[in-house]
Amino acid sequence: MATPAAPAGLRIGLMGGSFNPPHAGHVAVARAAMRRLELDRLWLLVSPGNPLKSHNELARLDDRVTSLQRLLHSRRMLATGIEARLGTRYTVDTLAVLRRRFPAARFVWVMGADGLAEMHRWRNWREIASLVAIAVVDRPRWRFKALASPAARTLARSRLDERLAARLPFIEPPAWTYLSIRLSPQSSSAIRARMRP
Repeated sequence: MATPAAPAGLRIGLMGGSFNPPHAGHVAVARAAMRRLELDRLWLLVSPGNPLKSHNELARLDDRVTSLQRLLHSRRMLATGIEARLGTRYTVDTLAVLRRRFPAARFVWVMGADGLAEMHRWRNWREIASLVAIAVVDRPRWRFKALASPAARTLARSRLDERLAARLPFIEPPAWTYLSIRLSPQSSSAIRARMRP
């Protein structure tokens, strides 16, 4: 699985997740990020396995990548399992490798509000905020928890008004914004629960 190309100056969103399974809510977040941040590309990094989640019901990586790519319907959005190829387990390590390989690309980390609410539990989360700008996309029932989280409070001075979101790829981190979007009620855990016998 090859690493995608990242020409100098390209505005590239990086959206990580298990995508187990991928669904319309993921696509809504991806499209909102592309539009609001005025990105050239969005790489959806399908995780071999989230260190903070159980892997008991985790589908094969290749199956999740293929299923997600089918949903995207865009040449500018790419589902990829490159973390498995890079051998990185934690977001901070993946971002460090990508920044080294593509120093002239303008990366933005894209995540749902649930990610911001839990970000203080991520390995070296402050380093993540120093490596790339961050766009947090609204999720149902997560706005308050996200904006009241330890990470949001710590990074409060670095928050950019969402009306200026398109500037985010050009701002030296730490910098982040919270994007309000039309919310999708879908979640991977709910879909998995319905699929159980």
